[in-house]
Amino acid sequence: MITAQLDAAPRGEAEHVFALPHAPGAVSSIRRRIRTVLADWNLATDLADDVLLVVSELLTNAIVHALPPATLRLSRSYPDNHEAVRVEVTDMGPATPVGCLPTAPLDPDEHGRGLDIVTSLSAHCGVHVHSDGTSRRWAELPLDRD
Repeated sequence: MITAQLDAAPRGEAEHVFALPHAPGAVSSIRRRIRTVLADWNLATDLADDVLLVVSELLTNAIVHALPPATLRLSRSYPDNHEAVRVEVTDMGPATPVGCLPTAPLDPDEHGRGLDIVTSLSAHCGVHVHSDGTSRRWAELPLDRD
């Protein structure tokens, strides 16, 4: 009886916010917490894996390329009447000024594909840079993949 009542409840938006420590191991710690949220949302395993990969890529991007602090916002919403998981990472803007190169070039075999992965896994994604220099990268992954 309780299950029937829960299933009959109106579907609303669910949101979780996580502060990202700017430290080694932060991404794996957040991933474990996100895995619990996704399990509570009863997402299909392949979708949950894709969400975790998008979370990892966006958080790693914030740690490597942006100033702290960073915040992850994970929500389950209904854009255009289609249920989706939205991943947003807000940071304090680029760690190096635009046009400046890092002191040591990054290995192209191990770096540089994260945002391509996010783009390929999401239905919609983008970045919004605020006038104060902060930026928000986001991606939406639809629950119905037809």
